[in-house]
Amino acid sequence: MPKVCHICEKGPVFGHSVSHSHKASPKKWKPNLQRVRAQTPAGVRQVWVCTRCLRSGKVAKAA
Repeated sequence: MPKVCHICEKGPVFGHSVSHSHKASPKKWKPNLQRVRAQTPAGVRQVWVCTRCLRSGKVAKAA
């Protein structure tokens, strides 16, 4: 399963690291995902959720 936020679909972003000599090398920026027990329409599941969704209250955590 890819590391993507279950709520907002945020995933990795690809680009280049550029050195002082302007040599570009591939780089990947990964979102800060946390595995939490959340209440979903299919019941209580463990899902990957980004910290922005956790902070904003978009996730109904299961007890």
